[in-house]
Amino acid sequence: MVIVQANVLRRVAEEVLRRAGVGGEHRRQQIDLLMEADLRGVSSHGLLRLERIVHRIRNGVSDPGATGRHVWRSPSFLAVDGERGLGPVVANQALEVLKPRARENGVALAAITNSNHVGMLGWYAERVAEAGFTIIALSTSEALVHPWGGRMAMLGTNPIAIGIPTGGAPFMMDTATSVVSMGEIHDHANRGQPIPLGWAIDSAGNPTTDANAAKQGAIGPFGQAKGYALGLAFELIVGSLSGAALGRDVRGTLDDTNVCNKGDVFIVIDGPRRDLQDYLEAIRHLPPAEGFDEVLIPGERGRACRDRRLSEGIPIADEVWSRLQALACCETA
Repeated sequence: MVIVQANVLRRVAEEVLRRAGVGGEHRRQQIDLLMEADLRGVSSHGLLRLERIVHRIRNGVSDPGATGRHVWRSPSFLAVDGERGLGPVVANQALEVLKPRARENGVALAAITNSNHVGMLGWYAERVAEAGFTIIALSTSEALVHPWGGRMAMLGTNPIAIGIPTGGAPFMMDTATSVVSMGEIHDHANRGQPIPLGWAIDSAGNPTTDANAAKQGAIGPFGQAKGYALGLAFELIVGSLSGAALGRDVRGTLDDTNVCNKGDVFIVIDGPRRDLQDYLEAIRHLPPAEGFDEVLIPGERGRACRDRRLSEGIPIADEVWSRLQALACCETA
């Protein structure tokens, strides 16, 4: 690992996307998303993914200039054809349209397809909650997770993020319905580190600690049958509302050549109109269990990591940093 200051990382990432033909505002949104993931310790969704974003643009399956085509199916239901745009650009455009509708109608929903990888859902959830709205965000991915009791990947990692205004710092939780993301498996493989037993199975359906073998196998659902049930429910919700592909038919977030056909759903709700800080403080002040120093609210550990890394620098895998520097210096790297 190498420690790189945030401003240096941003400057290199800016140059990579500039060379790839991504315009200023769209470039900023994509980098903000990736940088936030690395700052919060979610390296699986950080600049590790930038090289693939560039290759997808070069291969014509991602359009860096697109913002999405909007059709209102009802006063509160927005259907979005992402037109192969960058995930954060298409999602942010939809969210900006949803917020005034949520103020008017109480709730507004966007179902997005034909967009690219949307990235860390918590980034959107926190920003929307800071604007005074509650948000529920769902996304799907390639079939990477085996059903509980199965030996083959059939579901996406299918994350959920929730943001809620509280009267202070917004509440934000962001979790996949798998034990880990496939990006984290790739991150371990890039660093040559084994994965914990129980994270994944290999292509033969056997438990493995080899990150490279896990890339060819399947990740486990978190919480066993419960995580499987939630992940399947989220895939059905997103697939039915957006028209996205399901299961083993999903492509385009882990490769460079396929049009991305997963889906995203954002539900924006006006409010709440109450201060929730007293309740959260009561939780924080509970006596910690053995082995814990304190009781945290979801999202607080990531914020603390962000503050620390802005000051001390961001750890980046040597191989990832070398590839980013090569891309920034040579358009065909």
